[in-house]
Amino acid sequence: MKTVVIVGGSKGIGNAIVSSLIENHKIVNISRTPPQITHDNLQHHSCDILTDELPDLDTIDSLLYCPGSINLKPISRLSLDDFRADFEINVLGAVKAVQKYLPLLKKGQHPSILLFSTVAAKLGMPFHASIATAKAGIEGLVKSLAAELAPTIRVNAIAPTVTDTSLAVKLLRNDKMIENIKDRHPLKKFLAPQEVADMAHFLISNKTTSLTGQVFEMDCGIVSVKL
Repeated sequence: MKTVVIVGGSKGIGNAIVSSLIENHKIVNISRTPPQITHDNLQHHSCDILTDELPDLDTIDSLLYCPGSINLKPISRLSLDDFRADFEINVLGAVKAVQKYLPLLKKGQHPSILLFSTVAAKLGMPFHASIATAKAGIEGLVKSLAAELAPTIRVNAIAPTVTDTSLAVKLLRNDKMIENIKDRHPLKKFLAPQEVADMAHFLISNKTTSLTGQVFEMDCGIVSVKL
């Protein structure tokens, strides 16, 4: 049974990943609040990724870093502190987790790292300057680490479009906004957390041992297709 460390598994996509993997993996969740799920395969450590020391562990086969932010403002209203906060939670937190657990990952079974970007890093979208900048940093980190850690550790990322989580509640707060979001996507839908969890499960599995340095756009067509 593989050991999977999930940073940020108490909510949203991270929580969906915990639920998806928990029957067949040993899950170590690291977040400020515990997931609303109990299982013999689940171990939780309460921790603020930016301020607390990460827990010492015995073994890791896969590391997933799920914390993120959606800070949508015009550039004139974005402060330098906004940019710093988004960069810290999205990029520096991931770097901190990778640095902490890299020695254990190198000893893991088909080890892998999975990070999260956004479609806004590739598709220019208004009001996304801060988060797009931070997530572009994640994509650069994925490419660099994939090269540096090959052939031992695979490093990939998922770049989702709008996903139905509490993080996106302001984008999906009424029926009109939901329909507008759907209409912007060629597949006339946006993502459910479980869809992203299924992709995450696939990317850390032994079925993808030939994939590294990739950013997989789960975009419902919005980046790659124009109708």
